[in-house]
This record gives sequence, structure tokens and C-alpha cells, in this order.
Amino acid sequence: MTIALTVLGLLIAVLVVVGAALWLYTLRTVRRIEAAMPPRGRFVDVPGARLHVIERGQGPAVLLVHGLSGQLENFGYGMIEPLARHFRVIAVDRPGAGHSTRVAGTAADLPAQADALAALCSQLGLEKPLVVGHSLGGAIALALAIHHPGRVGGLALIAPLTHPPKAVSPVFQAMTVPGALRRLLAWTLVVPMSERRREDVMEIVFGPDPFPLDFPTRGGGLLALRPSHFLAAAEDLIGAARSLPAMLPHYGSLRVPVSVLFGRDDRILDFAEHGEALAASVPGATLALVDGGHMLPVTAIDTCVDFVRDAAAPLHAPATAPAQFA
Repeated sequence: MTIALTVLGLLIAVLVVVGAALWLYTLRTVRRIEAAMPPRGRFVDVPGARLHVIERGQGPAVLLVHGLSGQLENFGYGMIEPLARHFRVIAVDRPGAGHSTRVAGTAADLPAQADALAALCSQLGLEKPLVVGHSLGGAIALALAIHHPGRVGGLALIAPLTHPPKAVSPVFQAMTVPGALRRLLAWTLVVPMSERRREDVMEIVFGPDPFPLDFPTRGGGLLALRPSHFLAAAEDLIGAARSLPAMLPHYGSLRVPVSVLFGRDDRILDFAEHGEALAASVPGATLALVDGGHMLPVTAIDTCVDFVRDAAAPLHAPATAPAQFA
């Protein structure tokens, strides 16, 4: 009995030491990431969140909304600057993502995130912008159009989540563990395991397109390693799963122009389950399929920029003058 207790005590001591070492490694990594990648924009306070936004250009407003575990630099990688030549471009870190924060206890479901974007539009004086949503950002853009229809001029959705997925991608499964264990993972194993599994994860997220070697810095990928970002993304995932089914009956009543762009080889979201299904549900919606995977804003920049420009064009076309009769 004494030997067994001694062994148990040694095991507990080893676990504590290992856990402390992992926590220190995570903390040091977070500090290095945040020192190397400070915020490039400004902050806007809305109910329940402090949002980091980047604004570029002048003209009709285009609001860029990133996906799960992403941040605005997913668009900053290549889309913001060319779009800013023709539009007032606003890219936002969603609550808890990138350099934005979410007030503790604030809901992370789709209506709550739509409320935050509606408040942002009000703060910035955006009058019916074209809302560009990538992945989960597509579901949030749809929620914005459903719950705040007067705030949206049109939707341009890139590889959007539109229907409850049949299964959670392996990339995000760690986010589904119970809350206490999730917090423990965030501060111990997420960073080293992400570093070890990077190639496998990127093969799913980007494949079949190649993974850009500068994405961790230029595209903001390293920011997702931070425990706060991981935990916020987990809340986003759970909140979307709970609130997405209730949105489906409203798709048919959408009256804003909806354009959808999908990669045929997307390994995160299937174009038929999400793209074709949405296009069939929304009156007048259009769907364009291209070769490529899920991260089109990074891997198919020109295609995405042209897609946004085409989606914005009808919103700002001059009205046709009425015919004159003698």
C-alpha cells in the first residue's frame, strides 16, 4: 500500500511538473506572437465586445467577416488592398478573434455575432454594405441579413457555412471537449500539438491548394495558437451549432442579393451541402464553383476580388431613367 501511494505521488508530481512546463511554454509563445504581430488597426467598442478593425479606401462600403479560428489578416493577406482601390473596405476581427475581445458571459451564437456587426455598422456609419463572409463568417453574414435586414445591401459568401455539417472537421475537434478540459488543453497542449500537426492540419484547411509558407505571419495564422483565441473559437463553434438550424427556414425570405463562391475540392465544407443547398433556398442567389480548396481568400486572391467586385456592382449601378413618351 505504501509503495502504491508513493508511486501515485510521483506520478502526480510528474504531471504537475509537465503541466507547468507546458503552461510556461505556451505563455512564452503567446508573448512572442503578440510582440511580433501587434494590431494594425483601431478598436471600436460595441455591446459585448471590443472589435479590432482595419479600414482602407473610399467608396461603397464592403465589410469583410472571417471564419472560424481566423482573423482579419486572412483577408489582409491579399484581398484588402486591391478592393480598397474601389471601395471603403472594413475588415473586422470578430469578438474574441485576432485582437478583438469578447466580454465574459456574452453569447457567441450567430444572432449575437450578427448583433455585434450591426452595432459596428452603426458606429462606423456603414449604410447597407456588401457583407463578405468566409466560412463561419458566411453564416454570420447570413444571420446579419436575417436579424438586421436594414443593415445589409448584399451578401458575397466565400466557402460559407450555411447548413449544419454532418460532422465536425478533425481540425476543430479539440474545441468540442468539455469546458474545463478545453481550458486545460488551451494552456498546455494546443500550442505544441499544433506545431507538431501543422502540416496535417494545413493539408486539410488549404488542400489541395499549397499552404503559403508566409501565412502564419502575413495571414495571421500564428494568432490562432493563443489560448484566448482557441477558447473563443470553441465558443463560436458551439454557438453556431446551436443556432444555425433555426436560420434555415429564413433563407427563403432573404431579399438582398446573395452571391456564393465555392472551391470544388473544399476539405472543410462541401460545396453541395452548403453552396448548392443555399443557392436552392434563396431566391435569385448565384453560385460560382472554382478549382480549389477552403482558403480561397488566400489561395485565389484575384478570383475572390473579382467575385466581390461583381457582387457589389448591382448594388451601386445607376437607376435606369424612366422612358419618356411624346
